[in-house]
Amino acid sequence: MTTAPEDFTAALPRKRMGAGVLLRDADGRILLVEPTYKDYWEIPGGVVEADESPYQAAMREVAEELGLSVTPGRLLVVDWVPPQMGRTEGVMFVYDGGQLDPARTSQITLPADELRSWAWCTPDEAEARLSPVLARRALAALLAVTQGTTLYLEDANPIFR
Repeated sequence: MTTAPEDFTAALPRKRMGAGVLLRDADGRILLVEPTYKDYWEIPGGVVEADESPYQAAMREVAEELGLSVTPGRLLVVDWVPPQMGRTEGVMFVYDGGQLDPARTSQITLPADELRSWAWCTPDEAEARLSPVLARRALAALLAVTQGTTLYLEDANPIFR
């Protein structure tokens, strides 16, 4: 009897992954959160943990950051992010969180050690609060909602139109 060969995939390169959820209100504004540890805002989301799918990570992060149980809809954006100083390359996923009505919005609770605040933002307000790459990604996700598409981005720039 022969022994099974080692798993060759264990030696393959690994990529950092993140997942977020685009939540909207009835006016089409998007929900942004203000981290305590960054100088810019973000959409709710975070790191995909080991052995966790991006979809599961998106649900977990919304629960941790907003205290809400949200089952995201379809994938809006896949964004390959190139390496940069102090950060490896990565793949980011953004899912459609749908609209939050005022009753659900009133249930938002933030972890004080992680988030300072949250706000509904117009696209212009989002561009002012997000880093340039996050602004491009969030606005691409908003476009994907309105177009009923999924967009592939590289460094938050659309590759296919």
